[in-house]
Amino acid sequence: MRINDRIRSNEVRLIGYEGDQIGIIDLQAALAMAEEVGLDLVEISPDAKPPVCKIMDFGKYKYEIAQKAREARANQTHIVVKEIRLGLKIENHDYETKRNHIAKFLGAGDKVKVTVQFRGREQTRPEMGYRMLMKLAEELAEVAIVEFAPKKEGRSMTMVLGPIVKKATTKKSSAPKAPAAAAPVQQEAVTAEAPAEQVVSE
Repeated sequence: MRINDRIRSNEVRLIGYEGDQIGIIDLQAALAMAEEVGLDLVEISPDAKPPVCKIMDFGKYKYEIAQKAREARANQTHIVVKEIRLGLKIENHDYETKRNHIAKFLGAGDKVKVTVQFRGREQTRPEMGYRMLMKLAEELAEVAIVEFAPKKEGRSMTMVLGPIVKKATTKKSSAPKAPAAAAPVQQEAVTAEAPAEQVVSE
């Protein structure tokens, strides 16, 4: 944005600091009006003929724009997809350790892609990988939902678990109230196609 003496056009369509439409005037006259009230002349539509300028506090305007950008970034949902790999011959201790890691990731709001890798003749027994993944899903049922069911891809089988989205709870008032029809609260589950996903292998 060009401001004050950086504006190049000889004439501008001026908007006053209170939003009033002043009309097309000479640039020097517009600069004088801005200086008279201790504000800046800001070119807000440079492609217009003549360009549109507004009298405003440019420092405050920049701060408000930056504040809105920060709020927009804070409201974005950043979803991370962790990856855990298992083998069909995994020891019980290792299995429990990986299951605890998955529960921890889910509790933090992340998704988890669980992959069972088949080696050698194990490729002829995909049902064993399926049973392992479904057993894992059952054991984590309190904290996870199956977003993508087990699917074999080459020498591996994958399943995606997502965290359970809990409904917000509100305290009941002690004063009696007349019954009223309440709109149903829908539980939203984050899909695996969210644009901000980042895969982190464990």
